[in-house]
Amino acid sequence: MMNRFAEKLAAHSLSLRRARPEILQVNVGKLCNLTCMHCHVNAGPKRKEFMTRKTVDRIINWLARTQIPTLDLTGGAPEMIPDFRYFIERVKVLAPSRHMIDRCNLTILLQHGYGDLPEFLAMNKVEIIASMPCYSAKNVDAQRGEGVFDDSIAALQLLNSLGYGSDPELPLHLVYNPVGTFLPPLQDELEVDFKRELKEHFGIVFNELYALANLPIGRFASYLRHNGKLEEYMQLLIHAFNPATISGLMCCNTISVGWRGEVYDCDFNQQLGMQWSDNGTRERLFLWDIDPDKIENREISTGNHCFGCTAGAGSSCGGAIV
Repeated sequence: MMNRFAEKLAAHSLSLRRARPEILQVNVGKLCNLTCMHCHVNAGPKRKEFMTRKTVDRIINWLARTQIPTLDLTGGAPEMIPDFRYFIERVKVLAPSRHMIDRCNLTILLQHGYGDLPEFLAMNKVEIIASMPCYSAKNVDAQRGEGVFDDSIAALQLLNSLGYGSDPELPLHLVYNPVGTFLPPLQDELEVDFKRELKEHFGIVFNELYALANLPIGRFASYLRHNGKLEEYMQLLIHAFNPATISGLMCCNTISVGWRGEVYDCDFNQQLGMQWSDNGTRERLFLWDIDPDKIENREISTGNHCFGCTAGAGSSCGGAIV
């Protein structure tokens, strides 16, 4: 397939190369208690792929040799792997000052067997970035499943009771994804609406809202193909290309690691199997094969899906870019 994104970069005399790594984002597996329509990972309750303790240890040992300040755990529902708590505790022992993020779907915090998680996360000062695609029950349940909105509200209220969203050491951010084939609205304006609605109706507070575009891969791509809208959505992304977003893309400062320890430029490339390889031997690389001091200026692998991160205000793991 033609890489229209590479052509667009060339037309604007732009290139994508890695800067100094600031975030190690580890996708610990595809196991999840939800089956969301927009999921680019195709995660769900029946998935068997998740990280073993041996791989967890190898990643932690590699991270300990670096100055990368942030570890970002994602999935699936990262909390569902057997060694989730072990992962966090070991990192805290080796580097107490290292910042940790849990990308949480909220509903997992109410599931049987996970009742101690909110207190565990708070005790270890783990930042929570939580999926909350709307402040409307109808829209959330349509995208994520019946009853998910009510469970998400209950989980947010529980996190608030522990200090999340108000204590500076317990940041709580929400993630918005569109529920259809359109781009997110302006992030700052949407955040005002979210804060007003959640506070007025449920007494919920949070720090920031991150507005992310849906990328045409995984389950969302299947939805687009099934409805004959894939090319229409791609054209929307292409026409909204914003060259000002390039320097702020997450692939520039984030290393993405898969559940087996493989290395990618981002979580989206990971789901498409675009694994790093040795430039000389073409051998596929795992995190422990990488010299952390020789990552800067490495060329970033791109594809047509990258238009999803450069459309409009841009989209990254931290929300809008410009």
